[in-house]
Amino acid sequence: MTANAAPTPRGGYARQQLERALLAPVRAFRWTYLPLLMVYFAYGALGIVAIAQSFWVKTALTMTPAELAGLSVWLTLPWAVKMVFGELVDAVPILGSQRRVYVFIGATLVATGLLLLAGTASGAVTFITPDTAYIVASLLSVTGVVLQDVVADAMSTEVVSRVNEDGTPRPQADIDRDLGMVQVLGRLALSAGIFAVAGLAGYLAQVLPYHVVFLIGLVVPVISVSGALLVNLETSESRPIDWRILGGGLAFGVGVTLLGVIGVPYGQEIVLAISMAVIISMLGRVTSSISPETRQRIFFAAVIVFLFRSTPTVGEGYRWFTIDVLGFDEGFYGILQQTGAALGLAAAWLLSDAITRQPITRVLLWLTIIGGILSLPTIALVMGAHEWTERVFGFGARSIALIDAAAASPLAQISMIPLLTLIAVHAPPGHRATWFALMASLMNLALVAGELQTKYLNLVFHVDRGAYGQLLDLTLVATAIGIVVPLAAILAFGSRVGTVGRR
Repeated sequence: MTANAAPTPRGGYARQQLERALLAPVRAFRWTYLPLLMVYFAYGALGIVAIAQSFWVKTALTMTPAELAGLSVWLTLPWAVKMVFGELVDAVPILGSQRRVYVFIGATLVATGLLLLAGTASGAVTFITPDTAYIVASLLSVTGVVLQDVVADAMSTEVVSRVNEDGTPRPQADIDRDLGMVQVLGRLALSAGIFAVAGLAGYLAQVLPYHVVFLIGLVVPVISVSGALLVNLETSESRPIDWRILGGGLAFGVGVTLLGVIGVPYGQEIVLAISMAVIISMLGRVTSSISPETRQRIFFAAVIVFLFRSTPTVGEGYRWFTIDVLGFDEGFYGILQQTGAALGLAAAWLLSDAITRQPITRVLLWLTIIGGILSLPTIALVMGAHEWTERVFGFGARSIALIDAAAASPLAQISMIPLLTLIAVHAPPGHRATWFALMASLMNLALVAGELQTKYLNLVFHVDRGAYGQLLDLTLVATAIGIVVPLAAILAFGSRVGTVGRR
Protein backbone atom coordinates (compact mmCIF):
# COMPACT_ATOMS: atom_id res chain seq x y z
CA MET A 1 0.00 0.00 0.00
CA THR A 2 1.40 3.42 -0.93
CA ALA A 3 1.40 6.43 1.35
CA ASN A 4 -1.34 8.04 -0.73
CA ALA A 5 -3.65 5.02 -0.75
CA ALA A 6 -6.72 5.36 1.40
CA PRO A 7 -7.34 2.43 3.72
CA THR A 8 -10.37 0.32 3.03
CA PRO A 9 -13.09 1.17 5.59
CA ARG A 10 -13.78 -1.63 8.02
CA GLY A 11 -16.80 -3.53 6.83
CA GLY A 12 -16.74 -1.65 3.52
CA TYR A 13 -16.57 -4.77 1.38
CA ALA A 14 -19.34 -6.50 3.31
CA ARG A 15 -21.52 -3.41 3.09
CA GLN A 16 -20.86 -3.16 -0.63
CA GLN A 17 -21.87 -6.78 -1.19
CA LEU A 18 -25.02 -6.35 0.91
CA GLU A 19 -26.04 -3.24 -1.03
CA ARG A 20 -25.39 -5.09 -4.26
CA ALA A 21 -27.58 -8.00 -3.17
CA LEU A 22 -30.36 -5.70 -1.98
CA LEU A 23 -30.40 -3.44 -5.01
CA ALA A 24 -29.74 -5.98 -7.79
CA PRO A 25 -33.43 -6.96 -8.25
CA VAL A 26 -34.56 -3.32 -8.03
CA ARG A 27 -32.05 -2.19 -10.65
CA ALA A 28 -32.98 -5.11 -12.88
CA PHE A 29 -36.72 -4.30 -12.97
CA ARG A 30 -38.28 -2.88 -16.14
CA TRP A 31 -41.88 -1.81 -16.71
CA THR A 32 -42.18 -4.34 -19.55
CA TYR A 33 -41.60 -7.14 -17.01
CA LEU A 34 -44.81 -6.30 -15.12
CA PRO A 35 -47.29 -8.65 -16.88
CA LEU A 36 -45.20 -11.78 -16.39
CA LEU A 37 -44.40 -10.80 -12.79
CA MET A 38 -48.11 -10.36 -12.03
CA VAL A 39 -48.81 -13.83 -13.45
CA TYR A 40 -46.16 -15.30 -11.15
CA PHE A 41 -47.46 -13.23 -8.23
CA ALA A 42 -50.99 -14.51 -8.84
CA TYR A 43 -49.70 -18.08 -8.89
CA GLY A 44 -48.18 -17.56 -5.44
CA ALA A 45 -51.25 -15.72 -4.18
CA LEU A 46 -53.44 -18.71 -5.03
CA GLY A 47 -52.22 -20.01 -1.69
CA ILE A 48 -54.91 -17.86 -0.09
CA VAL A 49 -57.22 -20.89 -0.38
CA ALA A 50 -54.59 -23.55 0.42
CA ILE A 51 -55.18 -23.90 4.16
CA ALA A 52 -58.96 -23.90 3.83
CA GLN A 53 -58.65 -26.48 1.08
CA SER A 54 -56.34 -28.73 3.15
CA PHE A 55 -58.67 -28.74 6.15
CA TRP A 56 -61.74 -29.19 3.94
CA VAL A 57 -60.10 -32.17 2.22
CA LYS A 58 -59.40 -33.78 5.59
CA THR A 59 -62.93 -33.28 6.92
CA ALA A 60 -65.13 -33.57 3.81
CA LEU A 61 -63.41 -36.10 1.54
CA THR A 62 -62.83 -39.82 1.90
CA MET A 63 -59.47 -40.10 0.13
CA THR A 64 -56.47 -41.58 1.97
CA PRO A 65 -52.94 -40.05 1.87
CA ALA A 66 -51.90 -42.70 -0.67
CA GLU A 67 -54.91 -41.86 -2.86
CA LEU A 68 -54.21 -38.14 -2.56
CA ALA A 69 -50.60 -38.77 -3.58
CA GLY A 70 -51.88 -40.74 -6.57
CA LEU A 71 -54.21 -37.87 -7.45
CA SER A 72 -51.27 -35.48 -7.25
CA VAL A 73 -49.62 -37.52 -9.99
CA TRP A 74 -52.53 -36.86 -12.33
CA LEU A 75 -52.73 -33.20 -11.29
CA THR A 76 -49.05 -32.76 -12.06
CA LEU A 77 -49.48 -34.07 -15.60
CA PRO A 78 -50.82 -30.77 -17.05
CA TRP A 79 -47.44 -29.36 -16.10
CA ALA A 80 -45.84 -32.26 -17.96
CA VAL A 81 -47.70 -31.46 -21.21
CA LYS A 82 -46.75 -27.78 -21.22
CA MET A 83 -45.31 -28.29 -24.71
CA VAL A 84 -48.88 -28.39 -26.06
CA PHE A 85 -49.65 -25.03 -24.47
CA GLY A 86 -46.22 -23.76 -25.50
CA GLU A 87 -46.78 -24.62 -29.14
CA LEU A 88 -50.22 -22.96 -29.05
CA VAL A 89 -48.80 -19.80 -27.49
CA ASP A 90 -45.92 -19.71 -29.99
CA ALA A 91 -47.87 -20.45 -33.17
CA VAL A 92 -51.66 -20.12 -32.76
CA PRO A 93 -53.02 -16.58 -32.29
CA ILE A 94 -56.55 -16.32 -30.94
CA LEU A 95 -58.34 -13.15 -32.03
CA GLY A 96 -54.95 -11.87 -33.15
CA SER A 97 -53.33 -12.47 -29.75
CA GLN A 98 -50.51 -14.90 -28.92
CA ARG A 99 -50.11 -13.84 -25.32
CA ARG A 100 -52.89 -11.78 -23.69
CA VAL A 101 -55.84 -13.98 -24.69
CA TYR A 102 -54.13 -17.05 -23.24
CA VAL A 103 -53.75 -15.25 -19.91
CA PHE A 104 -57.50 -14.56 -20.00
CA ILE A 105 -58.34 -18.19 -20.78
CA GLY A 106 -56.12 -19.40 -17.94
CA ALA A 107 -57.73 -16.98 -15.50
CA THR A 108 -61.18 -18.23 -16.51
CA LEU A 109 -60.22 -21.84 -15.82
CA VAL A 110 -58.84 -20.95 -12.38
CA ALA A 111 -62.01 -19.00 -11.52
CA THR A 112 -64.21 -21.90 -12.64
CA GLY A 113 -62.30 -24.31 -10.41
CA LEU A 114 -62.68 -22.01 -7.40
CA LEU A 115 -66.39 -21.60 -8.02
CA LEU A 116 -66.83 -25.38 -8.18
CA LEU A 117 -64.96 -25.79 -4.89
CA ALA A 118 -67.09 -23.09 -3.26
CA GLY A 119 -70.32 -24.62 -4.54
CA THR A 120 -69.36 -28.07 -3.28
CA ALA A 121 -68.18 -26.88 0.13
CA SER A 122 -71.38 -24.85 0.63
CA GLY A 123 -73.65 -27.73 -0.40
CA ALA A 124 -74.96 -25.92 -3.48
CA VAL A 125 -73.35 -28.44 -5.85
CA THR A 126 -74.94 -31.85 -5.29
CA PHE A 127 -74.91 -33.51 -8.73
CA ILE A 128 -71.42 -34.93 -8.10
CA THR A 129 -69.69 -36.20 -4.97
CA PRO A 130 -67.28 -33.94 -3.06
CA ASP A 131 -64.38 -36.21 -4.04
CA THR A 132 -65.22 -35.89 -7.75
CA ALA A 133 -65.84 -32.16 -7.47
CA TYR A 134 -62.45 -31.72 -5.82
CA ILE A 135 -60.72 -33.63 -8.63
CA VAL A 136 -62.45 -31.64 -11.38
CA ALA A 137 -61.92 -28.29 -9.66
CA SER A 138 -58.25 -29.07 -9.06
CA LEU A 139 -57.75 -30.08 -12.69
CA LEU A 140 -59.39 -26.88 -13.96
CA SER A 141 -57.29 -24.70 -11.67
CA VAL A 142 -54.05 -26.47 -12.48
CA THR A 143 -54.67 -26.25 -16.22
CA GLY A 144 -55.41 -22.53 -15.94
CA VAL A 145 -52.26 -21.91 -13.94
CA VAL A 146 -50.15 -23.92 -16.40
CA LEU A 147 -51.48 -21.97 -19.38
CA GLN A 148 -50.69 -18.64 -17.73
CA ASP A 149 -47.29 -19.92 -16.65
CA VAL A 150 -46.42 -20.85 -20.25
CA VAL A 151 -47.17 -17.29 -21.36
CA ALA A 152 -45.08 -15.84 -18.53
CA ASP A 153 -42.19 -18.20 -19.32
CA ALA A 154 -42.23 -17.16 -22.97
CA MET A 155 -42.32 -13.48 -22.05
CA SER A 156 -39.39 -13.94 -19.67
CA THR A 157 -37.16 -14.58 -22.70
CA GLU A 158 -38.75 -11.89 -24.88
CA VAL A 159 -38.78 -8.84 -22.61
CA VAL A 160 -34.99 -8.54 -22.53
CA SER A 161 -33.81 -6.29 -25.35
CA ARG A 162 -31.13 -7.68 -27.65
CA VAL A 163 -30.15 -4.24 -28.99
CA ASN A 164 -29.26 -0.84 -27.54
CA GLU A 165 -31.40 2.26 -28.05
CA ASP A 166 -29.35 3.18 -31.12
CA GLY A 167 -29.98 -0.24 -32.68
CA THR A 168 -26.52 -1.68 -32.10
CA PRO A 169 -26.31 -5.21 -30.65
CA ARG A 170 -25.90 -5.49 -26.90
CA PRO A 171 -23.03 -7.57 -25.52
CA GLN A 172 -24.10 -11.18 -25.09
CA ALA A 173 -22.90 -11.20 -21.48
CA ASP A 174 -25.27 -8.31 -20.67
CA ILE A 175 -28.18 -10.07 -22.36
CA ASP A 176 -27.48 -13.29 -20.48
CA ARG A 177 -27.23 -11.38 -17.21
CA ASP A 178 -30.60 -9.68 -17.79
CA LEU A 179 -32.21 -13.00 -18.74
CA GLY A 180 -30.98 -14.45 -15.46
CA MET A 181 -32.32 -11.52 -13.47
CA VAL A 182 -35.74 -11.83 -15.12
CA GLN A 183 -35.86 -15.39 -13.79
CA VAL A 184 -34.86 -14.08 -10.38
CA LEU A 185 -37.60 -11.44 -10.49
CA GLY A 186 -40.09 -14.14 -11.46
CA ARG A 187 -39.14 -16.23 -8.41
CA LEU A 188 -39.33 -13.11 -6.25
CA ALA A 189 -42.80 -12.28 -7.59
CA LEU A 190 -43.92 -15.84 -6.86
CA SER A 191 -42.45 -15.64 -3.35
CA ALA A 192 -44.06 -12.24 -2.83
CA GLY A 193 -47.44 -13.69 -3.78
CA ILE A 194 -47.00 -16.52 -1.29
CA PHE A 195 -45.90 -14.07 1.41
CA ALA A 196 -48.78 -11.67 0.75
CA VAL A 197 -51.48 -14.25 1.52
CA ALA A 198 -49.82 -16.80 3.81
CA GLY A 199 -50.93 -15.46 7.18
CA LEU A 200 -54.22 -14.24 5.76
CA ALA A 201 -54.96 -17.75 4.43
CA GLY A 202 -54.82 -19.20 7.95
CA TYR A 203 -56.88 -16.40 9.46
CA LEU A 204 -59.61 -16.62 6.83
CA ALA A 205 -59.79 -20.42 7.11
CA GLN A 206 -60.19 -20.09 10.87
CA VAL A 207 -62.89 -17.38 11.00
CA LEU A 208 -64.86 -17.98 7.78
CA PRO A 209 -66.63 -20.98 6.25
CA TYR A 210 -64.40 -22.74 3.75
CA HIS A 211 -66.67 -21.96 0.80
CA VAL A 212 -66.39 -18.23 1.52
CA VAL A 213 -62.60 -18.51 1.45
CA PHE A 214 -62.81 -20.18 -1.95
CA LEU A 215 -64.94 -17.29 -3.21
CA ILE A 216 -62.44 -14.77 -1.87
CA GLY A 217 -59.82 -16.61 -3.91
CA LEU A 218 -61.48 -15.28 -7.07
CA VAL A 219 -59.43 -12.12 -6.63
CA VAL A 220 -56.35 -14.11 -7.75
CA PRO A 221 -57.26 -14.57 -11.45
CA VAL A 222 -58.18 -10.88 -11.50
CA ILE A 223 -54.56 -10.06 -10.60
CA SER A 224 -53.09 -11.94 -13.56
CA VAL A 225 -55.65 -10.44 -15.94
CA SER A 226 -54.82 -6.95 -14.66
CA GLY A 227 -51.17 -7.38 -15.60
CA ALA A 228 -52.13 -8.44 -19.10
CA LEU A 229 -54.30 -5.33 -19.47
CA LEU A 230 -51.73 -2.83 -18.17
CA VAL A 231 -48.85 -3.54 -20.54
CA ASN A 232 -48.65 -4.70 -24.15
CA LEU A 233 -47.29 -8.22 -23.93
CA GLU A 234 -47.74 -9.41 -27.50
CA THR A 235 -44.76 -10.74 -29.44
CA SER A 236 -43.60 -9.92 -32.96
CA GLU A 237 -42.29 -13.46 -33.42
CA SER A 238 -44.54 -15.82 -35.33
CA ARG A 239 -44.11 -19.11 -37.19
CA PRO A 240 -46.18 -21.96 -38.63
CA ILE A 241 -47.48 -24.67 -36.33
CA ASP A 242 -45.08 -27.54 -35.81
CA TRP A 243 -47.62 -30.33 -36.04
CA ARG A 244 -45.15 -32.93 -34.86
CA ILE A 245 -44.96 -31.12 -31.54
CA LEU A 246 -48.59 -29.96 -31.31
CA GLY A 247 -50.06 -33.17 -32.73
CA GLY A 248 -47.79 -35.36 -30.67
CA GLY A 249 -48.57 -33.35 -27.55
CA LEU A 250 -52.31 -33.51 -28.15
CA ALA A 251 -52.17 -37.25 -28.79
CA PHE A 252 -50.17 -37.62 -25.61
CA GLY A 253 -52.74 -35.58 -23.66
CA VAL A 254 -55.62 -37.67 -25.01
CA GLY A 255 -53.77 -40.87 -24.16
CA VAL A 256 -53.08 -39.69 -20.63
CA THR A 257 -56.73 -38.76 -20.15
CA LEU A 258 -57.91 -42.16 -21.38
CA LEU A 259 -55.49 -43.99 -19.10
CA GLY A 260 -56.80 -42.00 -16.16
CA VAL A 261 -60.50 -42.44 -17.02
CA ILE A 262 -60.31 -46.16 -17.89
CA GLY A 263 -58.18 -46.94 -14.86
CA VAL A 264 -55.54 -49.05 -16.61
CA PRO A 265 -53.30 -50.90 -14.13
CA TYR A 266 -50.02 -49.05 -13.64
CA GLY A 267 -51.46 -46.25 -15.75
CA GLN A 268 -49.45 -43.58 -13.96
CA GLU A 269 -46.20 -45.44 -14.47
CA ILE A 270 -47.02 -45.94 -18.16
CA VAL A 271 -47.76 -42.23 -18.51
CA LEU A 272 -44.46 -41.32 -16.88
CA ALA A 273 -42.48 -43.56 -19.23
CA ILE A 274 -44.31 -42.32 -22.34
CA SER A 275 -43.98 -38.72 -21.18
CA MET A 276 -40.24 -39.04 -20.79
CA ALA A 277 -39.87 -40.50 -24.29
CA VAL A 278 -42.12 -37.87 -25.92
CA ILE A 279 -40.56 -34.87 -24.20
CA ILE A 280 -36.95 -35.96 -24.78
CA SER A 281 -37.76 -36.57 -28.46
CA MET A 282 -39.33 -33.11 -28.79
CA LEU A 283 -36.41 -31.49 -26.97
CA GLY A 284 -34.05 -33.09 -29.46
CA ARG A 285 -36.00 -31.51 -32.31
CA VAL A 286 -36.23 -28.03 -30.78
CA THR A 287 -32.54 -27.93 -29.76
CA SER A 288 -31.19 -29.13 -33.11
CA SER A 289 -29.74 -25.66 -33.79
CA ILE A 290 -27.83 -25.51 -30.47
CA SER A 291 -24.18 -26.55 -30.38
CA PRO A 292 -23.43 -30.12 -29.18
CA GLU A 293 -21.38 -28.79 -26.25
CA THR A 294 -24.26 -26.63 -25.01
CA ARG A 295 -26.77 -29.45 -25.50
CA GLN A 296 -24.57 -31.71 -23.39
CA ARG A 297 -24.32 -29.15 -20.60
CA ILE A 298 -28.08 -28.62 -20.59
CA PHE A 299 -28.66 -32.38 -20.64
CA PHE A 300 -26.54 -33.13 -17.59
CA ALA A 301 -27.86 -30.06 -15.75
CA ALA A 302 -31.39 -31.29 -16.45
CA VAL A 303 -30.54 -34.79 -15.18
CA ILE A 304 -29.23 -33.40 -11.89
CA VAL A 305 -32.19 -31.07 -11.34
CA PHE A 306 -34.60 -33.85 -12.37
CA LEU A 307 -33.23 -36.18 -9.71
CA PHE A 308 -33.16 -33.35 -7.17
CA ARG A 309 -36.85 -32.62 -7.79
CA SER A 310 -37.98 -36.26 -8.09
CA THR A 311 -37.43 -37.16 -4.45
CA PRO A 312 -40.55 -38.17 -2.46
CA THR A 313 -42.27 -36.36 0.38
CA VAL A 314 -44.01 -37.78 3.43
CA GLY A 315 -47.44 -36.87 2.05
CA GLU A 316 -50.64 -35.58 3.63
CA GLY A 317 -50.35 -38.00 6.54
CA TYR A 318 -47.82 -35.73 8.24
CA ARG A 319 -50.16 -32.73 7.98
CA TRP A 320 -52.99 -34.79 9.46
CA PHE A 321 -50.65 -35.90 12.25
CA THR A 322 -49.92 -32.28 13.12
CA ILE A 323 -53.64 -31.52 13.18
CA ASP A 324 -54.81 -34.56 15.16
CA VAL A 325 -51.87 -35.18 17.48
CA LEU A 326 -50.02 -31.86 17.75
CA GLY A 327 -53.16 -29.72 17.67
CA PHE A 328 -52.14 -27.36 14.86
CA ASP A 329 -55.18 -25.39 13.68
CA GLU A 330 -55.85 -23.16 10.66
CA GLY A 331 -54.54 -20.05 12.37
CA PHE A 332 -51.24 -21.65 13.28
CA TYR A 333 -50.81 -23.01 9.77
CA GLY A 334 -51.25 -19.44 8.60
CA ILE A 335 -48.42 -18.37 10.93
CA LEU A 336 -46.23 -21.20 9.59
CA GLN A 337 -46.89 -20.19 6.01
CA GLN A 338 -46.33 -16.50 6.75
CA THR A 339 -43.01 -17.16 8.46
CA GLY A 340 -41.83 -19.49 5.74
CA ALA A 341 -42.93 -17.11 2.99
CA ALA A 342 -41.12 -14.18 4.61
CA LEU A 343 -37.87 -16.10 4.90
CA GLY A 344 -38.25 -17.53 1.41
CA LEU A 345 -38.75 -14.07 -0.07
CA ALA A 346 -35.82 -12.61 1.87
CA ALA A 347 -33.49 -15.45 0.89
CA ALA A 348 -34.46 -15.32 -2.78
CA TRP A 349 -33.95 -11.54 -2.76
CA LEU A 350 -30.60 -11.47 -0.97
CA LEU A 351 -29.13 -14.51 -2.69
CA SER A 352 -30.45 -13.83 -6.19
CA ASP A 353 -27.39 -11.98 -7.45
CA ALA A 354 -24.99 -14.61 -6.13
CA ILE A 355 -27.02 -17.61 -7.31
CA THR A 356 -27.15 -16.48 -10.94
CA ARG A 357 -23.33 -16.48 -10.91
CA GLN A 358 -22.92 -19.96 -9.41
CA PRO A 359 -22.84 -23.37 -11.15
CA ILE A 360 -26.01 -25.40 -10.79
CA THR A 361 -24.15 -28.25 -9.15
CA ARG A 362 -22.75 -26.06 -6.38
CA VAL A 363 -26.17 -24.54 -5.62
CA LEU A 364 -27.93 -27.91 -5.53
CA LEU A 365 -25.16 -29.54 -3.50
CA TRP A 366 -25.58 -27.03 -0.70
CA LEU A 367 -29.37 -27.11 -0.96
CA THR A 368 -29.33 -30.91 -0.62
CA ILE A 369 -27.08 -30.81 2.44
CA ILE A 370 -29.05 -27.99 4.05
CA GLY A 371 -32.34 -29.72 3.23
CA GLY A 372 -31.18 -32.88 4.95
CA ILE A 373 -30.22 -30.95 8.07
CA LEU A 374 -33.51 -29.06 8.05
CA SER A 375 -35.51 -32.30 7.96
CA LEU A 376 -34.41 -33.03 11.54
CA PRO A 377 -37.18 -30.92 13.18
CA THR A 378 -39.84 -32.88 11.27
CA ILE A 379 -38.32 -36.17 12.40
CA ALA A 380 -38.11 -34.84 15.95
CA LEU A 381 -41.82 -33.94 15.98
CA VAL A 382 -42.84 -37.36 14.71
CA MET A 383 -40.65 -39.00 17.37
CA GLY A 384 -42.33 -36.91 20.08
CA ALA A 385 -39.20 -34.94 20.99
CA HIS A 386 -41.38 -31.86 21.53
CA GLU A 387 -42.60 -33.34 24.80
CA TRP A 388 -39.02 -33.49 26.10
CA THR A 389 -38.11 -30.01 24.85
CA GLU A 390 -41.20 -28.57 26.52
CA ARG A 391 -40.29 -30.14 29.86
CA VAL A 392 -36.61 -29.22 29.73
CA PHE A 393 -36.44 -25.99 27.69
CA GLY A 394 -39.99 -24.66 27.83
CA PHE A 395 -40.80 -24.83 24.12
CA GLY A 396 -42.87 -27.47 22.38
CA ALA A 397 -44.22 -28.64 19.03
CA ARG A 398 -45.32 -25.27 17.72
CA SER A 399 -41.93 -23.66 18.32
CA ILE A 400 -40.13 -26.54 16.60
CA ALA A 401 -42.53 -26.41 13.64
CA LEU A 402 -42.05 -22.65 13.38
CA ILE A 403 -38.27 -23.02 13.28
CA ASP A 404 -38.59 -25.76 10.69
CA ALA A 405 -40.86 -23.70 8.42
CA ALA A 406 -38.62 -20.65 8.69
CA ALA A 407 -35.44 -22.54 7.89
CA ALA A 408 -36.64 -24.84 5.12
CA SER A 409 -38.84 -22.48 3.10
CA PRO A 410 -36.22 -20.73 0.91
CA LEU A 411 -34.93 -23.96 -0.62
CA ALA A 412 -37.64 -24.65 -3.20
CA GLN A 413 -37.52 -21.24 -4.90
CA ILE A 414 -33.73 -20.97 -4.90
CA SER A 415 -33.21 -24.41 -6.44
CA MET A 416 -34.84 -23.52 -9.78
CA ILE A 417 -33.10 -20.19 -10.48
CA PRO A 418 -29.88 -21.60 -12.03
CA LEU A 419 -31.68 -23.96 -14.39
CA LEU A 420 -34.23 -21.31 -15.41
CA THR A 421 -31.35 -18.98 -16.20
CA LEU A 422 -29.69 -21.59 -18.40
CA ILE A 423 -32.97 -22.28 -20.20
CA ALA A 424 -33.65 -18.58 -20.79
CA VAL A 425 -30.13 -17.91 -22.11
CA HIS A 426 -30.42 -20.59 -24.80
CA ALA A 427 -34.11 -20.16 -25.77
CA PRO A 428 -34.32 -20.41 -29.62
CA PRO A 429 -36.08 -17.45 -31.33
CA GLY A 430 -39.53 -18.39 -32.57
CA HIS A 431 -39.62 -21.39 -30.24
CA ARG A 432 -39.28 -19.61 -26.89
CA ALA A 433 -42.58 -20.73 -25.35
CA THR A 434 -42.20 -24.28 -26.70
CA TRP A 435 -38.57 -24.55 -25.53
CA PHE A 436 -39.36 -23.25 -22.08
CA ALA A 437 -42.46 -25.44 -21.86
CA LEU A 438 -40.57 -28.58 -22.89
CA MET A 439 -37.83 -28.02 -20.31
CA ALA A 440 -40.46 -27.19 -17.69
CA SER A 441 -42.38 -30.32 -18.68
CA LEU A 442 -39.27 -32.40 -18.09
CA MET A 443 -38.76 -30.81 -14.68
CA ASN A 444 -42.40 -31.31 -13.78
CA LEU A 445 -42.15 -34.97 -14.74
CA ALA A 446 -39.66 -35.11 -11.90
CA LEU A 447 -42.49 -34.04 -9.60
CA VAL A 448 -44.63 -36.82 -11.07
CA ALA A 449 -41.89 -39.30 -10.26
CA GLY A 450 -41.67 -37.87 -6.75
CA GLU A 451 -45.41 -38.16 -6.21
CA LEU A 452 -45.34 -41.76 -7.43
CA GLN A 453 -42.64 -42.52 -4.88
CA THR A 454 -44.71 -40.76 -2.23
CA LYS A 455 -47.68 -42.94 -3.15
CA TYR A 456 -45.61 -46.12 -2.95
CA LEU A 457 -44.11 -45.14 0.39
CA ASN A 458 -47.58 -44.46 1.76
CA LEU A 459 -48.71 -47.87 0.56
CA VAL A 460 -45.75 -49.56 2.23
CA PHE A 461 -45.99 -47.49 5.42
CA HIS A 462 -49.71 -47.13 6.04
CA VAL A 463 -50.75 -43.75 7.42
CA ASP A 464 -54.33 -42.48 7.59
CA ARG A 465 -56.62 -40.31 9.69
CA GLY A 466 -55.82 -41.30 13.27
CA ALA A 467 -53.39 -44.07 12.21
CA TYR A 468 -49.86 -42.70 12.57
CA GLY A 469 -47.95 -45.71 13.92
CA GLN A 470 -45.76 -46.00 10.81
CA LEU A 471 -45.30 -42.28 10.22
CA LEU A 472 -41.77 -42.24 11.66
CA ASP A 473 -40.57 -45.01 9.32
CA LEU A 474 -42.18 -43.21 6.38
CA THR A 475 -40.50 -39.93 7.33
CA LEU A 476 -37.05 -41.48 7.76
CA VAL A 477 -37.15 -43.32 4.42
CA ALA A 478 -38.43 -40.26 2.50
CA THR A 479 -35.73 -38.09 4.08
CA ALA A 480 -32.96 -40.57 3.25
CA ILE A 481 -34.02 -40.76 -0.40
CA GLY A 482 -34.13 -36.96 -0.55
CA ILE A 483 -30.48 -36.76 0.49
CA VAL A 484 -28.86 -39.76 -1.19
CA VAL A 485 -30.33 -39.46 -4.70
CA PRO A 486 -29.37 -35.79 -5.40
CA LEU A 487 -25.89 -36.25 -3.92
CA ALA A 488 -25.29 -39.28 -6.11
CA ALA A 489 -26.42 -37.35 -9.21
CA ILE A 490 -24.15 -34.40 -8.42
CA LEU A 491 -21.15 -36.65 -7.87
CA ALA A 492 -21.83 -38.59 -11.07
CA PHE A 493 -22.63 -35.75 -13.49
CA GLY A 494 -21.62 -32.46 -11.84
CA SER A 495 -18.29 -32.10 -13.66
CA ARG A 496 -20.05 -32.15 -17.05
CA VAL A 497 -22.37 -29.20 -16.42
CA GLY A 498 -20.07 -26.17 -16.25
CA THR A 499 -21.21 -22.68 -15.29
CA VAL A 500 -24.75 -21.37 -15.77
CA GLY A 501 -25.13 -18.81 -18.55
CA ARG A 502 -21.66 -19.36 -20.09
CA ARG A 503 -21.82 -20.23 -23.77
